[in-house]
Amino acid sequence: MKAYLAGGGIASLASAAYLIRDGGLKGDNISVFEETELLGGSLDGDGNADKGYVIRGGRMFTYEAYTCTFDLLSGIPSLGNPAITVKDEIYAFNEKHIPNSKARLVRGGQKVDVSTMGFSAQDRLDLIELMATSEATLGARRIADMFQPSFFTTNFWYMWVTTFAFQPWHSAVELKRYLHRFIQEFPRIQTLGGVRRTPYNQYDSIVLPLTTWLKAQGVNFVTGVRVADMDFKYGPRGKAVERLHVVEHGVPKLIAVGDDDLVFVTNGSMTTASTLGSMTRPSELTAKDDKTDGSWALWETLAKKHPEFGKPSAFNSRVDESKWLSFTTTMKDPIFFDLMEKFTGNEAGTGGLVTFTDSNWLMSVVLAAQPHFIGQPKNVQTFWGYGLFVDQIGNFVKKKMSDCTGEELMTELIGHLRFDADKDKIIKAANCIPCMMPYITSQFMPRVKGDRPAVTPAGTSNLAFLGQYCEIPDDVVFTVEYSVRSAQTAVFALLGLENKVSPLYKGEHDPAVLYRAMKTLMS
Repeated sequence: MKAYLAGGGIASLASAAYLIRDGGLKGDNISVFEETELLGGSLDGDGNADKGYVIRGGRMFTYEAYTCTFDLLSGIPSLGNPAITVKDEIYAFNEKHIPNSKARLVRGGQKVDVSTMGFSAQDRLDLIELMATSEATLGARRIADMFQPSFFTTNFWYMWVTTFAFQPWHSAVELKRYLHRFIQEFPRIQTLGGVRRTPYNQYDSIVLPLTTWLKAQGVNFVTGVRVADMDFKYGPRGKAVERLHVVEHGVPKLIAVGDDDLVFVTNGSMTTASTLGSMTRPSELTAKDDKTDGSWALWETLAKKHPEFGKPSAFNSRVDESKWLSFTTTMKDPIFFDLMEKFTGNEAGTGGLVTFTDSNWLMSVVLAAQPHFIGQPKNVQTFWGYGLFVDQIGNFVKKKMSDCTGEELMTELIGHLRFDADKDKIIKAANCIPCMMPYITSQFMPRVKGDRPAVTPAGTSNLAFLGQYCEIPDDVVFTVEYSVRSAQTAVFALLGLENKVSPLYKGEHDPAVLYRAMKTLMS
């Protein structure tokens, strides 16, 4: 048996690991096709002290909810200490770096009292109604359809929306799922006390040890290759992929798929068409096309011929509603970190997101524990930030966030923090690299049943869909957990294994969790 995986993101990497660990496949019978030269998909981390470091985003984890992720990482040796696993390494790191944000929200240069959520009686009723309404009833309704305007100025909304990157026009179904999935985080959203992080960025902490282990097992990683189409044959067990159309460095090729072989497809990508700027140049907004991303193109090609494979346009056709901009800043002077630690009361790595509620861009920043990159010099620090309303004019820089250079982003941030006295010194030491991501929240777009294909579509026998745009009941997208769960689900189903997929944590079934959540709701 051979397995072919289209896409080199975390979902494919996890699938390869489960095929070996649980399915007994030999690594050299597994081929991962990735059109770029890098593996890891959206879990990236790159750069150096001179050119500047870049991550497009930072992933937060919780022990309760990330059962599949930690199951996967429990079998991958740590790069730094092969005697322990990556899971062990993450647990040990978080015993030393316990989050307790003392400046979750900032307004007017001052920390906001977040001891209450700021709900009205109507807000509470609306939240309860949303959680109780079925997904079929909600359909394609947006979050804004479910609440009165004042809800979107509550402490809760500012903290929840920036932790998970929701917009008022996103799917009400997705917010409902998040409220259920992370109900245990509701009482500690103001401190981010349940958040767990990796020792470094997710590429260095997860992708690198995982790919190192997979390569040692003999897995074939074929970069510079995109899967463009698939041919199907029909038989008693339904339709099966019999041929892959691939393009290798511009040259079309065909790959025959045997009767016992399996095919895994990562359909869609939230970091498609990302572009980087610099201290003197903004990042450009570009749209995907067949040359910039094969994962969307493959899905669109398959869905045209097979409607049961979903509807990509439900997610990738509204860039103005799915885009936002992040930035990574490399500092060669400790002044900014010193000022932030004094202002927030948190050492780097213990505070989590700091959100400026009066920011026209709804800007947030986070200082991770240092170093955040393998090989990062001791005299260099990095931090990450993002803004949700990138088409708005800044409060201090009178330009759209999307039109700003790295220096202008830093100027706006310094203005919100009231660090003006040290502005020149901070700017001189900073290398801020903006990153525009047109499709970063496309998985949150309003949808209806059938817009996302099942992990293993009915009527197919050797095909599975992976990643953020397949349908997994009750779980939430924009998480590493969703991608890994899709991998675990796909491998166990296609191989007919009796293994059970790691259980979904359902805190609403725990009376103690429910009590704490209700107490917070009434605050």
